[in-house]
Amino acid sequence: MPMKRYRRDQSEVSCCLKYVIFGFNVIFWLLGLNILGIGVWAWTEKDTFNNLSRLTNIALDPAFVLIVTGLITFTIGFTGCVGALRENTCLLACYAIFLAILLLLEMTAGILGFIFKDWIKAQATNGFQAFIVHYRDDPDQQNLIDWIQEKWLECCGIEGPNDWDRNVYFNCSSEAVGSREACGVPFSCCKLKPQEIIKNKQCGYDVRKQDYGGARSDVIYERGCLRAGEDWIENNLVPVAGVAVGVAILQILGICFAQNLRADIYAQKAKWN
Repeated sequence: MPMKRYRRDQSEVSCCLKYVIFGFNVIFWLLGLNILGIGVWAWTEKDTFNNLSRLTNIALDPAFVLIVTGLITFTIGFTGCVGALRENTCLLACYAIFLAILLLLEMTAGILGFIFKDWIKAQATNGFQAFIVHYRDDPDQQNLIDWIQEKWLECCGIEGPNDWDRNVYFNCSSEAVGSREACGVPFSCCKLKPQEIIKNKQCGYDVRKQDYGGARSDVIYERGCLRAGEDWIENNLVPVAGVAVGVAILQILGICFAQNLRADIYAQKAKWN
């Protein structure tokens, strides 16, 4: 007599899909939390919360950018992580909507940036000018512009070293009030000398004076950061485009996975009913 085999009802929800969404979003959740924490810590160190009037241009404040980026990443990671783990269709729908909005904004920014190149260049110039003017006022902006000039683009100023005349400390007229940095540039404009391990912080003093002794091009970068940035984009267009496409693909996969998991959850609920 043949024995009857009984098979347990299988769940309609794919465990693989569920934990793939959960695993990836745990990473983004923790990443967003860390970025948010760094931004809040930076504002706390500068006592910004008690002196909000000091924020003259909040969009250019690196700490504010970190806070906004961390908050967005944390929110998206939270909805995806908890939505997948708890099989919550509402959170999964929010997760898919957030990713779709982010993808749409990125595509819009890319298209507008390609069409309005001159406007983007003007905004970059205005932002860099603000960095130069407030160079000594905000340590975060100071560190950012030093990194751009020294580590990333190897440049000085917007169009060249003379742009540092916009800063009250480096303006040549400041020599009359005793500024030692008058007619100079920040140390981040200086080229690293052969066999020099630690850069001299005073290397940019007096380099813009008419009677400066020596070749200025041997001491500092004379190429402006605007041109250096354009050259960097042209030289790294393929990697930049590859990263942008890769991020877009991940976002599209996230939307599709979330929708598939929601469909599985609805199918399971229908089976129960």
